[in-house]
Amino acid sequence: MVFNPGSTKRQKEAARRDKQRKKDERRETRKRDKEANPGSPGTPGEDPDIAGIVPGPQPLAED
Repeated sequence: MVFNPGSTKRQKEAARRDKQRKKDERRETRKRDKEANPGSPGTPGEDPDIAGIVPGPQPLAED
């Protein structure tokens, strides 16, 4: 039984390159989706949890 470390190494390297290529594709897809559909409308740096809240007395709830 002859063990050829070169072929094993090439297979591992090919698998690593393939995994990295898929990872790059996922990153690019997320980046395009994020640019096309921004998460929250508002000014940059504005806290989305408190965006649109008006300070002061609130209007009465309608029953």
